Amino acid sequence: MVKNHRAFFVVLVLFAIVPLFTDSKPILNALILLLLFATLGEAWNIITGFAGQTSFGHAAFFGIGAYTSAVLFYRYGVTPWLGMLLGGVISVIIAALVSYPCFRLKGHYFAVATLAIAEIIKQIFVSWKYVEGATGISIPIIPRSSGWLERLFYLQFPDKQPWVYLCLILFALVVLLSDYVENSKMGFYLKAIRESHEAAEAIGINPTNYKLYAMILSAFIAALCGSLYAQYILYIDPFMVFSLDVSMKIVLLTVLGGIGHIFGPIIGAAIFIPLSEFTRIQLGGSGTGIDLMIYGLLIVLITCFQPKGVIGIVQQLSAKMARARG
Repeated sequence: MVKNHRAFFVVLVLFAIVPLFTDSKPILNALILLLLFATLGEAWNIITGFAGQTSFGHAAFFGIGAYTSAVLFYRYGVTPWLGMLLGGVISVIIAALVSYPCFRLKGHYFAVATLAIAEIIKQIFVSWKYVEGATGISIPIIPRSSGWLERLFYLQFPDKQPWVYLCLILFALVVLLSDYVENSKMGFYLKAIRESHEAAEAIGINPTNYKLYAMILSAFIAALCGSLYAQYILYIDPFMVFSLDVSMKIVLLTVLGGIGHIFGPIIGAAIFIPLSEFTRIQLGGSGTGIDLMIYGLLIVLITCFQPKGVIGIVQQLSAKMARARG
């Protein structure tokens, strides 16, 4: 079970009861995006926080998941549930194909390679007519008279409450999976690789294979998030889902919250998403980028004084309180 499982249970309950007390669209929209990006942060944490391989290209897997479900529904009327699974499978295949040679690179060379791969994939989708190129895809809307089973089948709802619970279920499952991986044999191997590639090889661990396993799992989760995002927004284009902005948000919120810790992405998303939505609503187009400026300042301050992020600050305060009581 997740360490501090009581805290995790409290977090789930808090998220679950919000839709019961408000139907405010801005609040529910912020909560949905918070859960999606916290889930993306957990996915990124597996390859970077556990295995120590910094990826700046997770927008590629996010976008592939989004496009797979959107294109299948747009062209063939296939349920997004199947599109989610197929998007995850395609992302896994691409992750395996491009990551295996990239794992020969180390440090910032690997990070730059993942960034380049994401940009290449974005340009392919920009010029690919089958997926409507740079124009993007508007997902068809089912009739308002559709029943709940049909709406669930096509993932289209008259309000935002169902989206909160769908994203909450995915978030909870991914957190539990991440916790299982962290405390499994694979998790200990990944941490050994993170600390010293050479030492891990010396004790019989195959670093390339285990880093590949971590990337495949991370890519699959990111694709699921992309599929849900596409069906929620009902419109996607390559500049929206494959952008560097998406990858950087995933990286920054996880680093701010605490990289390598299960609660890190949750804390980071809880700070970043409300800040982003508040500036967007209050300042509109004139406030573009202000949330990133404030967020960047927070990152600089926290990493200068506490590289472990907000989690590190909490742990320091807890240790001081324990010593004071002792």
